Amino acid sequence: MTTIGTPLSPSATRVMLLGSGELGKEVLIALQRLGVETIAVDRYADSPGQQIAHHAHTVVMSDPAQLKALIRAEKPDLVVPEIEAIATQALQELENAGITRVIPTARAARLTMDREGIRRLASETLKQPTSPYAFCDSLEELQAAIDGGIGYPCVIKPVMSSSGKGQSKIDGPDGVQAAWDYAMAGGRVSLNRVIVEGFIDFDYEITLLTVRAQGADGQVETHFCEPIGHTQRAGDYIESWQPQAMSAPALQKAREVAKAITDDLGGLGVFGVELFIKGDEVWFSEVSPRPHDTGMVTMASQWQSEFELHARAILGLPVDTSLRSPGASAVIYGGVDARGIVFDGVDEALRVPQTELRLFGKPESFTNRRMGVALAHDKDVNTALRLANQAAQCIKPRRAD
Repeated sequence: MTTIGTPLSPSATRVMLLGSGELGKEVLIALQRLGVETIAVDRYADSPGQQIAHHAHTVVMSDPAQLKALIRAEKPDLVVPEIEAIATQALQELENAGITRVIPTARAARLTMDREGIRRLASETLKQPTSPYAFCDSLEELQAAIDGGIGYPCVIKPVMSSSGKGQSKIDGPDGVQAAWDYAMAGGRVSLNRVIVEGFIDFDYEITLLTVRAQGADGQVETHFCEPIGHTQRAGDYIESWQPQAMSAPALQKAREVAKAITDDLGGLGVFGVELFIKGDEVWFSEVSPRPHDTGMVTMASQWQSEFELHARAILGLPVDTSLRSPGASAVIYGGVDARGIVFDGVDEALRVPQTELRLFGKPESFTNRRMGVALAHDKDVNTALRLANQAAQCIKPRRAD
């Protein structure tokens, strides 16, 4: 039996999120609906999640001393990493000492915080299909890896970044220097290390949201949402839709790969497993041990969004991954570099039938910063995608007068 206390009382069930952007905000809302006392932590003040949590803290989460001091002071029942740039060794030490429980586990947070740990686990330990790859610590090593077998075209990424930042696809030697520089600028932490991957000529990419939750007998069960298709630009998602049509053999293989990886990582919660699909063939790409940005579509398409699923699973509650309606999401970018922007066209956007908006409330806008998302549903997924984009295009961010 799961027991949840009352917020702001001695009986409270307390959950701390490390990283409180737009995804964390939705997790916090889902937790609060279940009576949880929430603690939002981020690297900058007034982040979306901090605006609605019971408690808010601004610290450098990659600093072990700051992170440990905060967790010891707040004494959360659960610590939920929501970004990559976290001192995961500190989390491991606190979990080992029985001070808190990390979601899904401290080991999973450590392995997935950089692309090297999870790629070596998937390919070398679990023998799952991946693209050919190499890790490089210099421009010279990068060029040698490409010339030595990776070849062109190839994809170059920082070992640690979020939302595809710093990722490039290059078609020849003229692009190597620029790709290295872009990866160095886009990494969450300055590690001067990249992964270069041989390009797979895939038909499409999917995010397979995989949920590990407790069953009625107390054993962990694996649940799958319908596959999510998405479009990326410079490694960052710009639109997504659910369900993505795919063959039965490809879907089965995708689920097998996702289950093998998430079983090894362990723990409870939502995992965003990214996969390349070509015909009936499947390759593992990446996994996030948390809700995924492309999964924002589930706020329009599922009975329980990925955020509700995560909240329920980590609390040991039952989950339902069933689809309510085909749906789609389309990103709204800041368009300007400014603090405290305003959004024109909200009324026009919401006049588009079968749509919703999420404006994230980020205190500072950048031209290419994700500031909101439009959501739509329809019995036809292509119509939902058209409606979501139509609504997103109505929103015009600008500097405040």
